[in-house]
Amino acid sequence: MIGTLPFPVLAGLVLTPLMISAGQVLFKLTSARAGAADLAGLIATILDPYLLAAFAIYGIGTIVWVYVLKSVPLTVAYPFMAMTFCVVPLLAWGLLGEALTAQYILGTALIVGGLIVINA
Repeated sequence: MIGTLPFPVLAGLVLTPLMISAGQVLFKLTSARAGAADLAGLIATILDPYLLAAFAIYGIGTIVWVYVLKSVPLTVAYPFMAMTFCVVPLLAWGLLGEALTAQYILGTALIVGGLIVINA
């Protein structure tokens, strides 16, 4: 089924998990800058540009996802969200210097393999 989808739908299936992954990295960057759990700290966190960007990216990704779901059954589309489990750690490694383990690499290979099996 995936091979027969129009390009915009296929792009949305891939783009949405990438946007969600970018949002997760922005949430992590926001957490490093978050103030105290008092009113001033909460207001500063709510107005943090990283958090606002994360909300915007998540929001756009959600709208893209809604339009993808107009064309694809949820049982076909939803497994693509597993890509976030692969992309977020890669972004954390590349942008935040977090470690990647052999278990992560094996798990990523299993997830990708599962996507191939599901969509074959």
